[in-house]
Amino acid sequence: MLLATLLIPACVVAAEPRTCLVVGVSDGDTITARCGAAGNYEQIKVRFNGIDAPEKRQPLGQRSKEALSDLVYMKDAALDCPKTDRYGRSVCKVMVAPASAPRGPKTLDAGLAMVTVGMAWWYRAYAREQTPQERGQYEFAEVEARAKHVGLWRDAEPVAPWDWRKAQREAAAH
Repeated sequence: MLLATLLIPACVVAAEPRTCLVVGVSDGDTITARCGAAGNYEQIKVRFNGIDAPEKRQPLGQRSKEALSDLVYMKDAALDCPKTDRYGRSVCKVMVAPASAPRGPKTLDAGLAMVTVGMAWWYRAYAREQTPQERGQYEFAEVEARAKHVGLWRDAEPVAPWDWRKAQREAAAH
């Protein structure tokens, strides 16, 4: 029995995803969700794990926000939030019921869907925070979106949000 106990790897118990209502969409990778029971709500700002979408003032920024709104706004979402970013936002994988089964289980990864339709980049800088399966799915989705020239990939040379933000900071510094 002792040997069996030693062979079982120690695991960190992950918190179960919590179900919250999406009450706001800031842009193509950030939402506001209302969690908890009526009269005792907690409102949280959620940054999607694994993606980076065009900023609001960037080309396709508004279209990206609208695409995310179509997927998640005023829907219950299962939020799996392993960390908080430097701005205090919960960084989460966001799962919702697909449009084809709106009352069904939350099986649609909204971040992956945004990459698939070309409204967000797979955020490789944070790929280590995804499972190997998720990394493969997100990378494949981005390659396919590029090949199909959908969304931001219609532009011959779309500017990644991290490069756009850097250029904005540099311009403001001068």
